[in-house]
Amino acid sequence: MSQNEHRRVVTVLAALVVPLVVATLVGLAVLWPGRSDLVGSQSFNAQGTSTESATVTSLDVADCAQAAAPLGAVSDGSLLDSAVCAEITTGAAAGAIMPVHVPAESLPAADVGDRLNVIYTADALVGGTPFIFVDYQRQLPVGALALVYAVVVVAVAGRKGVLSVVGLLLSSGVLLLFMIPALLEGGSPMAVTLTGSVAMMLLAVYVAHGVSVRTTTALLGTLAGVVITVMLALWGVGAANLTGAVGDDALTLTTRVPGLDLRSLLTCGMVIAGLGVLNDVTITQASAVWELHAANPALGRGRLFTGGMRIGRDHIASTVYTLAFAYAGTALPLILSASLIDRAVIDTVLSGEIAEELVRTLVSSIGLVLAIPATTLIAALLCRTERPEHAEPTERTPHAEP
Repeated sequence: MSQNEHRRVVTVLAALVVPLVVATLVGLAVLWPGRSDLVGSQSFNAQGTSTESATVTSLDVADCAQAAAPLGAVSDGSLLDSAVCAEITTGAAAGAIMPVHVPAESLPAADVGDRLNVIYTADALVGGTPFIFVDYQRQLPVGALALVYAVVVVAVAGRKGVLSVVGLLLSSGVLLLFMIPALLEGGSPMAVTLTGSVAMMLLAVYVAHGVSVRTTTALLGTLAGVVITVMLALWGVGAANLTGAVGDDALTLTTRVPGLDLRSLLTCGMVIAGLGVLNDVTITQASAVWELHAANPALGRGRLFTGGMRIGRDHIASTVYTLAFAYAGTALPLILSASLIDRAVIDTVLSGEIAEELVRTLVSSIGLVLAIPATTLIAALLCRTERPEHAEPTERTPHAEP
């Protein structure tokens, strides 16, 4: 890199990124939560109960029916109709093989050797067993998948793969240590989300891809997409009369977190939901423009923009269905449940929870599509072009027609 080019890189980075970093740091300092009393404030166990671990030994409760026999007339055996045998591995009953009641919807997933979290409650003795299923222990399979994921990323992407994982961890730290506690403490949802989103993008982009004009281009394109998404989300939530008060989680928040604005929280969720894929397309688009420039440094900014947009249109074509398919997959049970109701299709699609996800998908998709020309334009402006007569013949390649 020539001295002039190096000076240009430093100037661009200083002019565009330093104020952004300073504003983000100030926002983090002002909005940073103290020790929230709400985090971990709700006890998982009711009074008189305890959480224990167990391992399934048999799917036939008859194999351990004798353990419930001493209950005699005080038990009606109702909980044994849907139960498995399991060895209790913690607590006062450790080593005992006891019936564990498993709800019918969770029972098909059970197999011998599965590890369970169970609750011991004396109130359940009347049903035939004091042990009630809570959930499966998934540390091993999920941990194994995470390890395989990390190995595959590093093996395929090398050093950049390692840095991308580090960037992911740092960004997750912003979400867990700043955004969630700040929202629970009553911080402005929009201020917290915007500050946290910019911090997450700065960490993820620069750690994974390094500090350069190309990376800064992608970052600025991402921020343009975020701004568009925020404005559309604010309008969409208001115009569609979305409340954010659908589902048990939302109702729990209204009772446990006084003053929390669920509509603002819904808007913030729309912004966070689109961050990852938004950054993905802007990084790819910035790289495409830089590669066009490297192939022919004599290309003017107009030609760089139009050439980059030819590639960008392929991105746009794929994003039309990317987020839609992602939602359809995660919300499949909800969609199936809604389809059982004898109701006009349009009313079903525009009802409560489905309407929220529909608006979320549309808002994120529009922000994603508009971020592509924004990124392309910024990249074309930041690329250092050369006059045709100054370009080396070996550096020039024929311009491919679409």
